[in-house]
Order: sequence, then structure tokens, then C-alpha cells
Amino acid sequence: MMGLRKYQLPQGFILGASASAWQTEGWAGKKPGQDSYIDLWYKSNPELWHDGYGPAIATDFYNRYREDIKLMAEIGLNAYRTSIDWSRFIKNYETADIDEDAAEYYGNVIDELRRNNIEPMICLEHYELPAQLFEKYGGWASKHVVELYVEYAKQAFKLYGDRVRYWFTFNEPIVIQTRAYLDAIRFPFVQDTKTAIQWSYNKILASAKAVEAYERGGYGRKIEGKIGIILNPEAVYPRSTAPHDLKAARIYDFFFNRIFLDPCVKGEFPEELIELLKNHGCMFEYNERELDIIKQNTVKILGINLYHPARVKAKNEMWNPEVPFHPSYYYDEFILPGRKMNVSRGWEIYPKIMYDMAMRIKNEYGNIKWIVTENGMGVENEHRYRDESGIIQDDYRIEFFKDHLRWLLKAIEEGSNCIGYMVWAFTDNVSPLNAFKNRYGLVEIDLENGRNRRIKKSGLWFKELLKNRYFEFKDFTPEYK
Repeated sequence: MMGLRKYQLPQGFILGASASAWQTEGWAGKKPGQDSYIDLWYKSNPELWHDGYGPAIATDFYNRYREDIKLMAEIGLNAYRTSIDWSRFIKNYETADIDEDAAEYYGNVIDELRRNNIEPMICLEHYELPAQLFEKYGGWASKHVVELYVEYAKQAFKLYGDRVRYWFTFNEPIVIQTRAYLDAIRFPFVQDTKTAIQWSYNKILASAKAVEAYERGGYGRKIEGKIGIILNPEAVYPRSTAPHDLKAARIYDFFFNRIFLDPCVKGEFPEELIELLKNHGCMFEYNERELDIIKQNTVKILGINLYHPARVKAKNEMWNPEVPFHPSYYYDEFILPGRKMNVSRGWEIYPKIMYDMAMRIKNEYGNIKWIVTENGMGVENEHRYRDESGIIQDDYRIEFFKDHLRWLLKAIEEGSNCIGYMVWAFTDNVSPLNAFKNRYGLVEIDLENGRNRRIKKSGLWFKELLKNRYFEFKDFTPEYK
């Protein structure tokens, strides 16, 4: 039987939890005209959301943030990452006039976190593009929206720059356009690859402009801060070492990882990706001045959301010429025989992605300072695991955390510049379409009893981890030593 090993956390290593505004706040306090893209999507297709739950109430964090932050303090979180809802925070998107009620609310949340010795980490966009800008300009297809976003960012820096030392321009900026325009499985359900690519480029430009504005300063901030971006690259594994499988993995990597990693961290797009975009008629519109802004304003810290690997193989079938280009022209998904699965979410569990991604960042991206901003396990029908005292015994989640953390710590031992690990999520919350179907939280949200909060076994384990700064878990098998 494999023995247990003690895994010690590095000094100063951050342990926290993540969430977003739209997945927690609800619509309380929102005024007419303050819908976000997510609100618009939900109102357009509520029947698609699991059991009809959506962002309308979410976890009611807007009204209960003090209660939730008290629980964060009880567990002992070092940090909490959330977002400002742009659609709530600004009352006139063209002039960037601030909604004073929203500004007061976000200020109160930040202050409450700091009072409880919890580092606030603030993301400026976590799918909360104002619905007005989506309907009027096509959302992130518009360069005008880029400029409006930058003005919004400046207002946030001005108000909270003296209290927030970690800023992120976007969370998973590839997701909406990939689901909505590349795969057409989310609102507005249009397959248009060129639009999807333009959204990506414009978000990269918007991020660089926000970094430029933050670095320029002039906001009266009193603390030294860092600004970055949160990406969700996947560790990509080819089916085999055959040239055709290696090519499939390389092209997948271009379209879903390097399209953001390279310009945001290195300041440049991969040349082969540009050639692919041109060859398939979906090159983004740009000018040299914009490319220079991107080059000169790379991120200073990188957030990485990691859940599962991507496994691909060379494509077996010919592409239908009547269908718009899709990156899967070059690859098929490869299902690894015997893989370990989270059957609720349909994702493979492969903790070594932590090590492999960490080594990639070290070796290919200048060993930039980075943090795991999301890692977690969503499980359906968690009430099955409730004990007689009412606490959910989510040992599967504890094992998931330990296994991923040990691989991350191994990478840090080998020189990775990772400064922390954030779980998704602090409480159960609403996810796109799945709503509350799969639960991720350290803390349960009881929908049957007024959204009451109850710490799960994983939350109690996390509390001990924060207190002791180590955990015990099985040792690595010999081939990984």
C-alpha cells in the first residue's frame, strides 16, 4: 500500500476562493437598463437553464455579503477573487458615469474583506458585458466597446485602487465567443468563426489598454498593485507521438490556448496562428498601432483556471465545405481509455495538468508570476452525501484538491513562480445553463431553505489546511519522482 506523505505549503502561499459578480449577486439593486449579456441570455432562454434557476437571485450575495465574508473569515481564507459587474457599476456606458449605489456596494464588499484580513482580488469582466452594448454594437465585435470598457476600468481603478492590489482585466475571455459564435451552443446561437476571432482580438486589445491605463497611474492609489488577466488554457495531450497527432495538438493549442497566452504574456500572436486565420478567411481586423499597444502592455501577473485536460487526435473525416471553418477541421477529441471521470460534469480528472501547465508557464512564458485562480469539482445531487448532522461529506472534493495541490507544489519545488491556489468556489453558485445542478462550493447553498449557508466537510478541511499549512496525501508513484 502506498504510504502517506506530508506536503508543506510555501511561505506566503495564497489559499483562497473565487466567484464572480453575476454568479452570486443576483439582480437586487439593479436598475432598468442594467442587464448584462448573461441576464439577456437568461431572459431570452430561461427554459434552457437547469430547473429554471439563473442569475436573478443567484446566491443573493448582494444582500448577504457580510454573512458570506464572515464565513470566509471563519474558514480563514487568505484571498477572495470576484468581479465588478460592469453593467451594474456604470449607469451611462457611453460616458462612464458611475452608479453611486453600485459603487458604494462594491466599496463595502472590498472594505469588509479587508476588515477580515482577506485579500480582495478584483476582475473587471467575468461575462458581465452590458446587454445594451451587446445589442447596440455587437458586444466585443466592436472597437468602440473596447474604448468604453477602458473608461469603465479607469473608474474602477480610481475608486478602489487604494484598497485592491490584485486586478484582472478579464476572466476566461475566450469562453463566450467560443460557445456563442464558434460552437453556436449559447445565445445568440450563431456560428460565425470570424466574429468569434474578432471578439478574442478585441478583448486582448482591451486588456492591453486597461493594463496601460493602470500602469500609467494617477488614481491616487496608496498600495502597490499588480494587474493581469485570468485565462483558462488547457493542458493539451496528443493521442500519440505520430506527426499527425502532434500537429492536431499543436493547432488545438493555437486556437484555444496560445491565442490569448502569447499576446497577453509575450505581446505577440504566434505567426502560425495568423497564417491559419488568413488561410481560412477569419483573420481579425487590426492596425499596427493596436499591435504596438498589445506588445507594450503585457500582463504583470497571470491567473490560470484549470479543471481538466484536452486530449486530441488527428481528424479522420473530411470537412464539409458548406460549413464555416472551425478549428476542429484539424482535430478530433480523443477519449483516453480508462480515464478517471467526474461523471457529473463530464470532465476527465487528471491532476498532473497542474504540473504540466506550471512547467509550461516556467519554460515558455518567462516564468511569469501566476496563481491558480480556479480549480474545483462540480458534483450533482450532493445532498446524497449529507450526514446525520446535516454536513455534506464531500470527501471526493477533498481528494480532488489534495491531488491537484500536490502536483502544483511539485512544480513550485522545481522553480514554478506560482504564488497561490484558489478553489472554485467559496459557495455553491449559478453556472451557465447548469445553474445549481453541479455544486462546487466549500459552503452549501440550501435552495430549499432560504438559501441558507452550511460549511461542507471540504470547507472544514480547507480551514485546517489554512491553519496548519500542510496536508497529508499519498506519495507520487516512482515514475513521477
